[in-house]
Amino acid sequence: MTAKITLRKGDITTDAVDAIVNAANNSLLGGGGVDGAIHRAAGPELLAECRALGGCETGDAKITKGYRLPAAHVIHTVGPIYHDGRHGEPELLASAYRRCIEVAAANGCARVGFPAISTGVYGYPLAAAAEIALTTVDAALTDHPEVVEARFWLFNGLAFGAFERALVQLGRQQN
Repeated sequence: MTAKITLRKGDITTDAVDAIVNAANNSLLGGGGVDGAIHRAAGPELLAECRALGGCETGDAKITKGYRLPAAHVIHTVGPIYHDGRHGEPELLASAYRRCIEVAAANGCARVGFPAISTGVYGYPLAAAAEIALTTVDAALTDHPEVVEARFWLFNGLAFGAFERALVQLGRQQN
């Protein structure tokens, strides 16, 4: 059976999946955008656990408990800051998504909620980010069949449209 990829518009912090992905900075100590929203919703215990992780490299991922979130876990990943697409940004963004699926699989998380990593203040163009995200996650789900669903939580109509077009280009229909 092929794993599901779904697109949703709204607040990732309300999703009761096994894990939600936090588009974090290298310190893992909170920030703006989705990172700040996840830290606020999870409560101070999340920050305390993140302090013990010693940060995270760009393109990698680490897991914590979800605390006050409906999701049992948070997978923190660091996407690249976009410059011009010629400084390893596509590879680092793909690595961030791939590592999230790997970490989810290793920790028994069958359903994972994703934001549009690096598309906020990190400036990654939406269309390019959506193509990388969906192509990478589709391949990673094939490699890790224990992860049965990837939900993409998109913050507005522009982001939703970019991901919807990329999903069609991938040859997948939204489940």
